[in-house]
Amino acid sequence: MPEAEKQLWLRIRKKQLGMKFRRQHGVGRYIADFYCSEHKLVIELDGNSHKPLEAQAYDEERNIFMTTIGLDVLRFTNQEVFTDIEGILERIQEQVKSNRETPP
Repeated sequence: MPEAEKQLWLRIRKKQLGMKFRRQHGVGRYIADFYCSEHKLVIELDGNSHKPLEAQAYDEERNIFMTTIGLDVLRFTNQEVFTDIEGILERIQEQVKSNRETPP
């Protein structure tokens, strides 16, 4: 597991945010870095391999697929994990709160 994923996993595993996440979870033909089934939330971390245009196109294809099947996708860079992990945790909680407040 890349270092950024390790750092985030240490903060979200064992329901530390009040929700269960799985690592490397299959979603259709894709693998999500982190997935919370209860809140239909996918978290993706993007390192340098996501910078080329073809990688960005692939990521967009993944996002479209996941949102089409009713999942929310939050993407963060590895750099954000290293410099603002508290902000990432807040953003995850805000997304879950927003979903609870929005009627289906």
